[in-house]
Amino acid sequence: MTQADPSHVSGLSERDREILAFERQWWKYAGSKEQAIKELFEMSPTRYYQVLNALLNSEEALAEDPMLVKRLRRMRDQRQRSRTARRLGVDSTRAGRDGAAVHRLEL
Repeated sequence: MTQADPSHVSGLSERDREILAFERQWWKYAGSKEQAIKELFEMSPTRYYQVLNALLNSEEALAEDPMLVKRLRRMRDQRQRSRTARRLGVDSTRAGRDGAAVHRLEL
């Protein structure tokens, strides 16, 4: 009987698992995160973040490392809320506990 390929068990490719491992400890690499991405994954940071975002949306990634994926999803959602608030002229630093934004008048 042959042993199953781990990529078929988790549903993640080897690259996907390497990306999750990198996100767990990217600060340990010398230099900037963008430089480490280029060197380790041979892709631009823009492409890396596209791949990472798709990965964060997958149930397979959530099953592989729930704490990491949930933390990265929260961080992504917060960045999206902050960008939207800036576009709308909302002070996101004064958002309520429930996430409701407090509007400020811009003159």
